[in-house]
Amino acid sequence: MRYYIADPHFFHAALNDRMDRRGFGSVEEMNEYMIARWNGKVRRNDEVVVIGDLSWGNVEETNAVLRRLNGTLYLILGNHDQILSNQRIETRHIKWMKHYEELSDNKRKVILCHYPIMFYNGQYRLDKDGKPKTYMLHGHVHDSMDQRLIERFQEMTRDTVAVNMQGVEQKIPSNMINCFCKYSDYEPLSLDEWIELDQRRRSGLM
Repeated sequence: MRYYIADPHFFHAALNDRMDRRGFGSVEEMNEYMIARWNGKVRRNDEVVVIGDLSWGNVEETNAVLRRLNGTLYLILGNHDQILSNQRIETRHIKWMKHYEELSDNKRKVILCHYPIMFYNGQYRLDKDGKPKTYMLHGHVHDSMDQRLIERFQEMTRDTVAVNMQGVEQKIPSNMINCFCKYSDYEPLSLDEWIELDQRRRSGLM
């Protein structure tokens, strides 16, 4: 099984009282909670794509967390991932580290970048039932004003009619999903789980 998650920011104590307001008593409590949530879902043979900003810790701290996390990791690099370029970072459980990637997930294309891409490769593609064939998964904006702006952009996009490559009018798809860890209570989720969670969140059911 493959899971996705963005912006865990292990060791980033400031996120407890600023920006995210995560509300943990300490950075140690936050780290332990996130590790428990991760390992409660992810098994040894599973894959987890971290969509940026894995750790704010130093090499030793980050290595200690990597040793405890289940699964094989794929890291999309974020703006706070400079530590991952250090040669002393343990990479035995890391398949690759990239700034951008396109993967296949159950016959759907997944565009992966830490930063949201408004117009992504395959955006207009739908299957024979009119369901999206491509999703853009990102992080970076957490649950901020920037995320509200993205949501407004998506609403406008989905309400806009254009002529597709087949000459047929259709509303423009916009299937960008912010995989912010706090949205999933710090649990990595599958693509289908993120799709469902995103729909519930946009419908005000969370």
